[in-house]
Amino acid sequence: MKLRDWARSLVIFGVIALLAGCNLAPHYKRPDQPVQNKYPDDAQSRADGASSANMGWTHFFRDARLKAIISLALRNNRDLQEKAAAIISAQGSYQVQHASLFPPISVTGQANYNAPSDLAGFSFAPTTGANASLLRYYSAGIGFSAYEVDLFGRIRNLSKFQAESVLAAAENTRSVRITLISQIANTYLQWLSDRALLHIAQDTLSSQQQTLALTKNLFAYGQTEELTLSQIQTQVESAASDVARFTRQMAVDEHALQLLVGTPLPDTLPPPSNFGQQTLMADIPAGLPSELIANRPDVRALEHQLIGANASIGAARAAFFPKVMLTSQEGISSLQFRNLFTPNAQTWGANPSITLPIFTWGQNAGNLKMAKAEQRRQVALYEKGVQKAFQEVSDTLTGRETYLRQDQHLTRLVAASRKAYDLAMMRYKSGIDPYLTTLTQQRTLYLAQQNLIMVQLARYQNIVTLYRALGGGWSEKDVQLPSSAHAQKGV
Repeated sequence: MKLRDWARSLVIFGVIALLAGCNLAPHYKRPDQPVQNKYPDDAQSRADGASSANMGWTHFFRDARLKAIISLALRNNRDLQEKAAAIISAQGSYQVQHASLFPPISVTGQANYNAPSDLAGFSFAPTTGANASLLRYYSAGIGFSAYEVDLFGRIRNLSKFQAESVLAAAENTRSVRITLISQIANTYLQWLSDRALLHIAQDTLSSQQQTLALTKNLFAYGQTEELTLSQIQTQVESAASDVARFTRQMAVDEHALQLLVGTPLPDTLPPPSNFGQQTLMADIPAGLPSELIANRPDVRALEHQLIGANASIGAARAAFFPKVMLTSQEGISSLQFRNLFTPNAQTWGANPSITLPIFTWGQNAGNLKMAKAEQRRQVALYEKGVQKAFQEVSDTLTGRETYLRQDQHLTRLVAASRKAYDLAMMRYKSGIDPYLTTLTQQRTLYLAQQNLIMVQLARYQNIVTLYRALGGGWSEKDVQLPSSAHAQKGV
């Protein structure tokens, strides 16, 4: 057999052995869904329409300033940068492992010069010069060494494990992206609500300061009591304290936004909307829990880890079977350099070997036991992740309806409290009632206004949380446009 024919046959044998090798990994089957395939009855959800996970965040969020802040964060956030580096690292690990499926081909060249003693039995042709007794040997070749033929799928399963690690890292990055967007939106809404509370406190303080100035004049002329003056003074100080508190909270909110964005907020951002005027997609379809499993990146990441653990069992099982190693080289060699590239200088070599484990003193059995235990652990983590996602969506769906009703009741309460305060002020100015009645109604109005803003904040943040819990926010634009227009409600 010619050398080229032998090398070609060896390559064909290796490919056939690789393709026909056994795979000892268990057959993967996704665990049964550990939750019911519908959300609780009190969670009013819609299953029709496009998936909320495919709704782009630029479609869901309408506030121009918020969208600009999110864009900045996606470019500068350190958590995203760390996750991106983790993906690259996982890809590198996969490339290293996957390369073991193929023989590492290399080219070698060698020249040997030896000067044996006169008693070694060598005889040389009569030569002259300082190097007359040197033994020369030249060689060059191409081949591979210590290549494991993957007969039982050990390397393929290790490669599968690394591939699933890459996919899990990508899903984790997507999950961090979704979480980051929702955190920015909720922090921005908190900043808007604190800004609205500050305006209410400032308006209340300004009104009370005017009333205090008027009451001081009346007290100077003996037309009102000192008790009334003291009552108004307490309201002024309370409102001034709230102005300081909400000013501090706005600064804290800005600092939190800067940390999430990863860079100072520029002055060129669009102006903010007034609280309650920003628009979100309030009526988003929740779908079914089975769709939730396909949309949540954290659940998908857990499944990739489970598939990887399944492959690890196959690699651990393969360690019980023989390991076939191949070393092969084709090249040229000669004692004289001038004859190195002649047809007679061609040479080849092959060194197949097989290793059969007999006594490993429990090492292989221990590795298999650990692999099976890790697979069971990943099943539990996956099922727990599904249950957590189901609970999160159920809670936000329930909150969506109750927050809306609470918002409606508090809106009517504010309107009634304002009317009561206006009537009380008219009666006080007319001298019908003491100022205590007016003070009580003003406190009721002030508290109702604050409660309304706090409930509206919780309502808006609940909508953002629902969008995130359903897997939305991973894409900038809509991935799949809805076939029919959804009812949209501005909030």
